Amino acid sequence: MIEIAYATPELQKIIECRVDPGISPREAVRQSGIRQYFAEIDPDTCDLGVFGKSIAEDYNLVDGDRIEIYRPLIADPKEVRRQRAAKGLKTKKGGGAAKE
Repeated sequence: MIEIAYATPELQKIIECRVDPGISPREAVRQSGIRQYFAEIDPDTCDLGVFGKSIAEDYNLVDGDRIEIYRPLIADPKEVRRQRAAKGLKTKKGGGAAKE
């Protein structure tokens, strides 16, 4: 048994699936039926991971894996940090301009 997970700000879904040994992660996503909830998912091109780590195309699924389907970034995290630093905003790690 594996799980297929996807989330948007409005809806999160985890689908449990039984898959044949040797099935590819992309084929597991196709067979899961998750597109009935999220039509925007393209199983052929979406980024996939297992438990928060990106996986290669030839990843071998094991019982208990959770395949995560990642959405494209809307902003480059490095650019966002750069913009915050330029404005002197304090970051979560304590950087930025000192308060007086």
